[in-house]
Amino acid sequence: MLTDIISEYIAQPTAFPLRSQVPWDIVSHLDESIRALLPELGEEYAVTDGVAIHRSAVIGHNVTIKAPAIIASDCFVGSNSYLRGGVFMAPGAKVGISCEVKTSVLLERCAIAHFNFVGDSIIGHDVNIEAGAILCNHYNERQGDTVCVHIADQRISTGLHKFGALVGDGCRIGANAVLSPGTLLKPGTIVRRLQLVEQDPT
Repeated sequence: MLTDIISEYIAQPTAFPLRSQVPWDIVSHLDESIRALLPELGEEYAVTDGVAIHRSAVIGHNVTIKAPAIIASDCFVGSNSYLRGGVFMAPGAKVGISCEVKTSVLLERCAIAHFNFVGDSIIGHDVNIEAGAILCNHYNERQGDTVCVHIADQRISTGLHKFGALVGDGCRIGANAVLSPGTLLKPGTIVRRLQLVEQDPT
């Protein structure tokens, strides 16, 4: 069943409530989900205009974080990075220098190196993304087309024009690799440096 997709990729429990929704539904409602979590945060968070940062998180110089966002304990956001469109960083998640993260969930201990773009995606536990890798969220060359995913030999429309990837726990994505929109990576997948992953080439 489609509602079981998350459990095949992400071990539970997690800091972010990955309920029985398909991943693209989680991403498309991420803004409101994060806003609903903000009032439940404890005193160890500083909350300003819809952005919550745990007191143990380290935020580098010249970082821009647009609401809503939750940056949990022991997170790191490197200098000159840009977080927007609804971003949730679970405990221990790291974003290196000069990255852009848009409408995404970064789960426990995942690491995005530097000079990366991650758009409309869910990144599992202990994932490592090397420098320069891009997780695309939109088919620029397919005018008006919605993003599709491939599950059990079926091509399924997400109904969205923007959906990036579901990256399972423990994946390794090499430097300058590109994940095309609608990528689903099973836990432990290795994407080699400079590799293009395109699961829906039509």
